[in-house]
This record gives sequence, C-alpha cells and structure tokens, in this order.
Amino acid sequence: MASSVDPRFGAALREFRQRRGLSLRLLGQLAHRSKSHLHELEAGLKAPTVDTARHLDRVLDAGGALARLADAPVDHAAEAGELRARVAASDVSGDVLDRIEQGVDDLASSYPTMVPADLLPLVRRHLSYVGRLLDGRVTLAQQRRLLVAGGWLAVLRATVHIDLRQRTAAVAHLRAARDLADHAEHGEIQAWCLETRAWDVLTQGDYRTALDLSRQAQRIAPKGSSARIQATAQEARAWARIGDVGATRRALDRVERLTANLPVPERAEHHYRYDPTKAVAYAATTLAWAGDPGAEQVARAVLTELDPHGDGGARPRRSASARLDLGLALVAAGQSDEAAALGTQAVTSGRVVPSNWWRAAELLAKVEQSGAPEAATLRDACLEYAPRR
Repeated sequence: MASSVDPRFGAALREFRQRRGLSLRLLGQLAHRSKSHLHELEAGLKAPTVDTARHLDRVLDAGGALARLADAPVDHAAEAGELRARVAASDVSGDVLDRIEQGVDDLASSYPTMVPADLLPLVRRHLSYVGRLLDGRVTLAQQRRLLVAGGWLAVLRATVHIDLRQRTAAVAHLRAARDLADHAEHGEIQAWCLETRAWDVLTQGDYRTALDLSRQAQRIAPKGSSARIQATAQEARAWARIGDVGATRRALDRVERLTANLPVPERAEHHYRYDPTKAVAYAATTLAWAGDPGAEQVARAVLTELDPHGDGGARPRRSASARLDLGLALVAAGQSDEAAALGTQAVTSGRVVPSNWWRAAELLAKVEQSGAPEAATLRDACLEYAPRR
C-alpha cells in the first residue's frame, strides 16, 4: 500500500492543517476522521481516496489542492523500486529513462508550491537514482540522457538549498550541476547554473557580481531559451539594486521583446520553462527595487492576477513576494499604512522562504523609517515568523 503513496499529499495536508492552527485531533473532529487515520495520511503510510481528499479540501479550504494530488499522484516509491531493480540488473531501458525525465519535470513543477524542506528529500532521492544508474552499464546515448537529468536535478537541489540558506550545500551542487552539464554539453543547464549563482549573490548584496554572472548566463544560453530570458530578467534586478533606473528599464525592455511571442508552456509552473506571465511579476519586483514611480500600478496588477480572492491563490509563494513588492512601491509613494498591512499578510502566510526573508526585512525597515504606527504590527509578525538560522 505504501508504494502507491505520493509523499507530496502528506506534506500538503500537514501544511494546510498547520496554517490553520489545527492539531491532528481538532482536524479529526472537524473532518469526522480518526486522528490515527490523519496521521497515516500525513506520514505517507496510507494513500488517500479522492473522496477523502475532497472532503479535507473543503474542511481546510485548500482550494482543491489535496484532491488534485490524490487524483494524479506521482508514485515516487514505486519509481524507486523499479529503478533499483533495473540498476541491479544493469538494464536501463527507454521506459526507465522516460520516467526519470518525467520525475525531473514533476519536481521542477512542484518547486513554486512545495515548502523547500519538503521538496529537498524528493530531489535528493531522484538524484541518487540517477547517480546509481550512471555507475551501471549504459550506452552513450543513455549516459547523456542521465547526465542531463542529473544536471537539472543538481541545479534544482542547489536552488532549494539557497532557499533554505544552506549555501555550502548550494555551492557544492551548483558545481556538480555545472560538471554534469559540461559533460553533456548542455548549454541551457550551464546558463541556469550561472543565473542561479547570480540570484544567490544578489540576495547577499553583491550586485556587481550578480550583474556579471547574469551577463555570462545570457552569452552561453541557447537562443530563445528560458535560461536566456531569466538571465536577462536577473540582469534587470541587479541594475535595480545598483540604482541605475535607465539600465533597469533597458533590461526590462529586452525581457519584453524576448517574451513578446512566447507561448505559455504546457506546465506553466515548471521552474525551468519560462512562463511569459512571469515577465510582469519580474517587472513589478524590479521597478519596486529601482524606486520607479510606475512600480505601484504594475505591482497591483500582478497581485490581483496572482491572488484575486486574497487567499494566496494557486501560487502562494509568488503571491507573498508580490505583496512585498507592492508594499515597497507603496512606501515610496507615501502609503506606509497599506504597505505595512501587505507586508504583514506576506509574512504571516508562511510562504516567504528563508532566502527571500531579506525582502521582508527591507520593507520593515522602510515602513519604520516612515514613522507609520502600523510598523509595530509588521515588526511583531517578522519576529514571530523569521526563519531560524
């Protein structure tokens, strides 16, 4: 039974329950389910029925997220068993490689919605599978597919480590991703490694290095690739932090041109497939950082699109970031009371990952500098929700 359990369901159930401040006992009373049954669901010891998932969705107001996971589970444990058996037999079939690549896409698509600490063990496990297969007997064509899959998993793992502020681990896995990409001669993964490094150093305040790394990524990224677009957007953000509004605007114009005729990908949530709707969200962030007067209007439009009902929307991490962006723009426009309220909503959502916490701290500092009395509420929220070091 356990082999058919998707570990994402238990992690999502636990997160929705904790977000509403419910114990397993209280949730059991509300949902008319036993505490032991709920524990088994959260621990991944039992697979939920679709009816149970829908019922829990209604009780927890999860917007259908639990039912979607129950209806189309990703069977990680079964994949692991199959992969182990095939490794032992030194038999890497096309079906195994297809499932590995599907797993890579599933994990990259889970990145915007899963809590980093829950996503990390899944990425680690898949990367271990790929490493075992590379040690076995494979053809040259199979080896390249495994190298590419390993490269994507390694750069994703590095990104999750950055989100968790585990920079030693992030550096090690970025180096591994680069080596795998070099062996596979995969220009896009090479570019993503540079772009990811650019984001990391930007969050640490090294804006000039971020600018240099973003430009390097653009030079090696294949034409029309998501990596080239993202690296260009990263350059714009570096210019914004440096304070050059003109250069910021020019970089954003290049992003707009690159995404003008770009179709929405089949899996828009995929971290490494550029969704053209992201361009507006990046513009809001970048303009807010640059102090551009146009930031407020763009940031409001982004937040309305991401979170029309004020419940976090389908992409709660992006919604939290959008609130911080709008808050920063509002402080610049002299509306610190609303800025503080938005910052408090973002922080208390629990969706501001550790690597993004500096953005909440920056908003708090600016609200306090304005003298707004609402700053006290935002400070209390920041003290309560600040990630542990």
